[in-house]
Amino acid sequence: MADAKPILVIGSLNMDLVARCERLPQSGQTVFGSDFFTAPGGKGANQAVAAARLGARVTMAGCVGNDQFGCTLLRGLRADRVECELVRQVAQPTGTALITVDAQGANTIVVISGANMAWDAALVDRAFASVDRPGVLLLQNEIPEAANRHAIAAARAAGWFVVLNPAPARAVPSELLRLTDLIAPNETEATALTGSNDPREAAQHLLMRGARSVLVTLGGQGALFCRSDGAWQCPAVPVQAIDTTAAGDAYIGALAVALAEGRGMPGSLAFAAAAAGLAVTRLGAQPSLGSRSEVEEFIARYGALRAAPV
Repeated sequence: MADAKPILVIGSLNMDLVARCERLPQSGQTVFGSDFFTAPGGKGANQAVAAARLGARVTMAGCVGNDQFGCTLLRGLRADRVECELVRQVAQPTGTALITVDAQGANTIVVISGANMAWDAALVDRAFASVDRPGVLLLQNEIPEAANRHAIAAARAAGWFVVLNPAPARAVPSELLRLTDLIAPNETEATALTGSNDPREAAQHLLMRGARSVLVTLGGQGALFCRSDGAWQCPAVPVQAIDTTAAGDAYIGALAVALAEGRGMPGSLAFAAAAAGLAVTRLGAQPSLGSRSEVEEFIARYGALRAAPV
């Protein structure tokens, strides 16, 4: 859409090292794997690629190493038409993620941050200066907390719509919640942030602490969106999951695209659910992310979802 707002992603870039196995190993247990592959990942880069493949104008800012993984990640971003002049190559090695995926698509992930910790305030400032007008800002927790703090404050002052995906979970100060338009944890992260196992209760807790709106993604149960004037739930598409890696990033990237295009929140939630539903039917992080035509074909096949008040 020509008049859609820009999307800026300030976040992480990792190379994913993925092992597939019948079941996830327990503590102290060795299991045999069936497959191994590498794929571009990192929550920031995943969300940037998800949005770009859906047709958005996306700028990515971040840090990779001056190594083979870093060069591969940069080539991938350029191939997906993500503006990545502000992805800086630094002395630290490129971030990596060790991922195990079982036969049901469930996963475990260990992230080694590497170059993702090389952020400074100057890079954040250059990121905002590189975009011609305010749009949608996407942040995650795979970069230093100080970088996110600086980005949220700068974005609020400049009129951006700020989306914080607090993954992995860490405490979010109330003063930052008040500057964030949407905080979007998954169910596990919502519990870690609030102490509540009930998504609706967790969302209300975050609203009481100052969040403007809250989106709790619930995997196969869909997603719950809450703000001061009510709550809406959107179901997930009923598909057989092959790999849930980056499903949340597919959701957040698609949601950002829909909001940048001016869709209302209920329609944005439905579009995001379709993008995530498509992603879980494919292996890998960025390899699973669909194009605009693929997501539209997926919606035509499974039907349009509807977010309903709850």
